[in-house]
Amino acid sequence: MELKTVKIEPPEGVNMIIGQSHFIKTVEDIYEALVNSVPTIKFGLAFCESSGKCLVRHDGNDDELRRFASEMAFKLSSGHAFIIFMKDAYPINVLNKIKEVPEVCNIYCATANPVEVILAETDQGRGILGVVDGFKSKGIEEDEDIKWRKDFLRKIGYKL
Repeated sequence: MELKTVKIEPPEGVNMIIGQSHFIKTVEDIYEALVNSVPTIKFGLAFCESSGKCLVRHDGNDDELRRFASEMAFKLSSGHAFIIFMKDAYPINVLNKIKEVPEVCNIYCATANPVEVILAETDQGRGILGVVDGFKSKGIEEDEDIKWRKDFLRKIGYKL
């Protein structure tokens, strides 16, 4: 077994979700979950098929994000992994609907940060062991940081 990392950096203003599923209909079901959660969402999604032709299956309503999702999924080439890149919505808007998709097994991350996906590669294939999401903590928030956090959440409409 060999350990590898794959770096993925979403474009500016784009969030991503990386997860694992188990069936070819994942692409269509996640597509429906996304547009039913936020009709104005722009996204691309890709799924690593792990049997049969072992293709990267993909869809979306934004050609650039769809292409990027396909390229990043192929870079992962990890059994039944899926990746979504989205704009005009946040993961918090869609995550519960994605988790409700019957074939979704696991969510590794939902972020706008650059990530490093840690993979195990064997003679059979690849599997995701985990994800390094963003950067190491630099300190503990102080009163001014708490105020900034609370103000930010109100500015973007998540708190009154």
